[in-house]
Amino acid sequence: MQMRLKSILFDLGETLLNFGKVDLPGLFRQGACGAYAFLRELGQPLPEFGRFHRLMLGQLRWRLLINRLLHRDFDARVLLRRLSGHLGQSLTAEQIDQLAWRWYQPLCDCATVEPGTREMLEEFRDRGLSLAVVSNTFVPGPTLDRHLDREHLLDLLPLRIYSCDVSYRKPDARIFRKALSALNVSPGQAMFVGDSLVADVWGANRLGMISILKCPAGRTSRWIRPRYRIRSLQELPALVAKYL
Repeated sequence: MQMRLKSILFDLGETLLNFGKVDLPGLFRQGACGAYAFLRELGQPLPEFGRFHRLMLGQLRWRLLINRLLHRDFDARVLLRRLSGHLGQSLTAEQIDQLAWRWYQPLCDCATVEPGTREMLEEFRDRGLSLAVVSNTFVPGPTLDRHLDREHLLDLLPLRIYSCDVSYRKPDARIFRKALSALNVSPGQAMFVGDSLVADVWGANRLGMISILKCPAGRTSRWIRPRYRIRSLQELPALVAKYL
């Protein structure tokens, strides 16, 4: 017997928030400029901009390499605190959060949300479905929450689990179980929507969740098969209706 759907969980990047093809090195440099200007406004000691940019880029690349080896994420605020201490700066937790936002803001400005996304989530909520985000990211939670708030989506996604806040990342079953436990639903009562065959689809399939791959380009795999494929979030309500 098919269980009634009680919850929908979403990936973040290229699922709810679309970034597309962007110039990441260029955006990182823009973020460095914003962070540098913020620190100068605070009167903090600073080297010349080129050295500041190289220091942060070097630390980020090193941590990303460790991520790949350990299969876990870090919170970028740890790097910002370390860089701040190295430069002899003294920043409060609130200032570190603001510094993280300045680094991320150029990428935020590039993001788009599909038309009708808020209305779709409101409909799901009104039907009694619990909604959540489970995302692999080293971008701090407060920064991503601020982005979701800018897109008028934050209030509709009361549960948000970011890998940088826990000790594991998708497709590790523990991050899915953490979300399901918080929502008080079983895997068979939950749907997961994401753009990654491995992190999202395989991870959800292993637990018995209803997996949906959002993939405009038609990506396929012989070994990993989503329950459904969609090209746009606007196809999602019709699939959800099958389980209500």
